[in-house]
Amino acid sequence: MTDTPLQRLLPQIIDDLAGQGWSRQIHVLPETLTHELAAECRKRAREGALTPAGVGRGQGLAVREGIRGDSIQWLEHGQSAPGDRYLQALDELRQALNQAFFLGLEDFECHFACYPPGAFYQKHLDRFRDDDRRTVSAVYYLNEDWRAEHGGALRLYLPDEAELDVLPAAGTLVLFMSAELPHEVLPASRERLSITGWFRRR
Repeated sequence: MTDTPLQRLLPQIIDDLAGQGWSRQIHVLPETLTHELAAECRKRAREGALTPAGVGRGQGLAVREGIRGDSIQWLEHGQSAPGDRYLQALDELRQALNQAFFLGLEDFECHFACYPPGAFYQKHLDRFRDDDRRTVSAVYYLNEDWRAEHGGALRLYLPDEAELDVLPAAGTLVLFMSAELPHEVLPASRERLSITGWFRRR
């Protein structure tokens, strides 16, 4: 396994997920990689490669801006060097989660997500009713110099009825159990970039 900040954070991530079902970590990947991923997301957006995200799946998939307002494009191996480095890091995390929890996580899928100013995503769960493969959600933020007054927090609804707001600051990784934590994306006053993904079991 590559010696990265993420590797050194693995014990804390595993403790967090075991104890509370979520983990928030900062400075997870090298700053240069985070910057390159942000630049790639913006480049794809400029080129029109990001498309409005839908709600639901299969034949029920539909774009509903009153529910979510981001545009996305899936990351695949071989598209870019920064993307491949990110996918490699998250695959190493997948292996560590399997070792710790015996989850049977088989793969990791993720997409760039760009929220224009004012866009949001209403409260939801990440696991589909008819497909239980999504097991652990992972959101990595790419927004440099983000301040609280910009808004755009990820709001997690915790089991004890508390709410946790996570600012989408560059280098922050949020992990949580996909079937257990409802969450929403609050509107922001500036463009908001992330890589959103899911570790999936067989």
